[in-house]
Amino acid sequence: MDLFLPEMAEPSFYIGVIGNVISVLVFLSPVETFWKIVKRKSTEEYKSLPYICTLLGSSLWTYYGIVTPGEYLVSTVNGFGSLVEIIYVSLFLFYAPRHLKLNTIVVVALLNVFFPIAAIAATRSAFKDEKMRSQSMGFICAGLNIIMYGSPLSAMKTVVATKSVKYMPFWLSFFLFLNGAIWAVYASLQHDVFLLVPNGVGFVFGTIQLILYGIYRNAKPAGLSNGSSEIAEDEEEGLTSRAPLLS
Repeated sequence: MDLFLPEMAEPSFYIGVIGNVISVLVFLSPVETFWKIVKRKSTEEYKSLPYICTLLGSSLWTYYGIVTPGEYLVSTVNGFGSLVEIIYVSLFLFYAPRHLKLNTIVVVALLNVFFPIAAIAATRSAFKDEKMRSQSMGFICAGLNIIMYGSPLSAMKTVVATKSVKYMPFWLSFFLFLNGAIWAVYASLQHDVFLLVPNGVGFVFGTIQLILYGIYRNAKPAGLSNGSSEIAEDEEEGLTSRAPLLS
């Protein structure tokens, strides 16, 4: 027990626990969207790709946390995230119109089945050393996260173009900012560059979102379409929420 207490008292452990709580809240942020889908029994104009991509990232980060010594907090939160995203994707498949089902199934098979299996198999066959396997998987995960940062960029562009924060909810932006900050600190304490780079980028984008919110929260909206539907508004929020997590 005496040997266990100092390890548990490491600052990175407490920071990681806080990061887990925040990440769980972000993973659960689309619950309202899917509750609407279930009530309407239709996916209507919602898109599945943000949730499919999040499932891909979460599953690979889970594996990274498992094979990397001392990163069990990464595997726990992303394991939870993977389960939540599987539920989201399954609900989308169940309620999607027939003409979208086949295309969605193909994308899910490629990104959520084939790609993770191929990535894990490739790293395991190419490298015999566990450290090299971990680093190669970390490189893949970090690269995917950085690519996926196109989502918040789109939301920020909308805010500037319309001079309105209507499509960038404050609390969602705040939690994404906080999530990036916490995991960037955790990565620094763990000396994990693969976690630090994407979450550092996430922190920067989160900061910019909050700055934009402060600038435009009382501004007079410009260029908003009178025909904007509730679905379109929900979709914009959904895309914002799909910004990469620690992931």
